[in-house]
Amino acid sequence: MINIDEKTFNELIFRLEMFANKVKTLCERLNERKLKRWYDNQDVCRKLSISPRTLQTLRGNGTLPYTQINRKMFYKPEDVDAIIINPMKEKNNE
Repeated sequence: MINIDEKTFNELIFRLEMFANKVKTLCERLNERKLKRWYDNQDVCRKLSISPRTLQTLRGNGTLPYTQINRKMFYKPEDVDAIIINPMKEKNNE
């Protein structure tokens, strides 16, 4: 059995609460940064009804932003949706 005085106990509780709040804040930040559903090449080709070569052209001319991890390309859904909403963007870049 360990005895501690009230002041020490209250300080311990205070520090534990501070620690718990920091952990909660970090978890919330992590959830904000978590990757939502990103599309891969196959998803984008299917969604836009285009060939892999056309997708490569969209990447190459800057029409469709992407992120590359190792050798795999990923696309934000909102970027893909922007192409659907504004299909003339591709023609204007040619």
